[in-house]
Amino acid sequence: MKKGKKALAFAFLTTIAMAAPLAGCSSTKESSSDKQAVSTSAPNSTNATKKLKIGLSMNTLNNPFFVAVKEGAEAQAKAIGAELIVTDAQNNVSTQLSNVESMIQQKPDVIIIDPTDSDAIVPAVQEANQANIPILTIDRKANGGEVVAHVGFDAVEAGKMAGDWLAKELKGKGNVVEITGIMGTNVAQDRDKGFNEVMKQNPGIKIVAKQTANFDRGEALKVMENIIQANPRIDAVYAANDEMAIGAEQALEAANLTGKVKIVGTDDTDPMKELIKQGKANATVANPPYFLGKDAVKAAKDLSDGKKLEKDVILKAEIVKKDNVDQVKTRD
Repeated sequence: MKKGKKALAFAFLTTIAMAAPLAGCSSTKESSSDKQAVSTSAPNSTNATKKLKIGLSMNTLNNPFFVAVKEGAEAQAKAIGAELIVTDAQNNVSTQLSNVESMIQQKPDVIIIDPTDSDAIVPAVQEANQANIPILTIDRKANGGEVVAHVGFDAVEAGKMAGDWLAKELKGKGNVVEITGIMGTNVAQDRDKGFNEVMKQNPGIKIVAKQTANFDRGEALKVMENIIQANPRIDAVYAANDEMAIGAEQALEAANLTGKVKIVGTDDTDPMKELIKQGKANATVANPPYFLGKDAVKAAKDLSDGKKLEKDVILKAEIVKKDNVDQVKTRD
């Protein structure tokens, strides 16, 4: 009997010993399966809640026009729940190239660029292309690299609109000053082209001075002061943006010529609208910057959603004068 009991006990212990590894294997497989399930579902959950990240490389924020572009972009990004990374190149080509390079490292879904210079921005566009980050340009175009779409206004048409308005106001005769923007940008080139196409159709109008002020108010003030000294009779000034138109107006005011010289600008910024209301300036071609920023972010969202964009997304422009200055919508 003792031997039988010992045999039974031994058999029982042997069975437990053999069962233990099997139980361990079963437990390990279940744990591994659980981990795999979590690992598989986590990325899907992340993708479902992934926030759209958009980079916005501004050429400068020391200008009311571009500040309004940024504000419009920020408003639209907030509305769609997107993250917006904004950089300011301060009108410096090297700074903008560095800004875009740093932005690429943050791996945004789309990068929007407002170039400081249409040629100089090309290496930054190409670097983003290599990183497979789609590029949109706004206001000013890039002269190289792969750009999915450009969002902006027809700059040639804007120049023509300003020229047509001015020619009508002068009744086809008079001395005109043209102040151009940064001629390394397509916007400055195209506004100049459109304006001069109209001037050629009006031989009674003479352009007595044409100088660049690089889209800057302070430069335009100095340029206009010199032009006033050299030209005893000026009937009108066309400035390729409102900032330069404001600078020109300040020079005219200092020379006691306020209201005696017609002034037309471009952009329809708030400071220019105030001058028009006061009668110190006469008109501007509305290229509302706030909506430009909003539409650029809308385009980025559409692109990320897989929608096809037109190569050029052209926004509507119109002439703003004293009789409609409060009717043209420039903000929400």
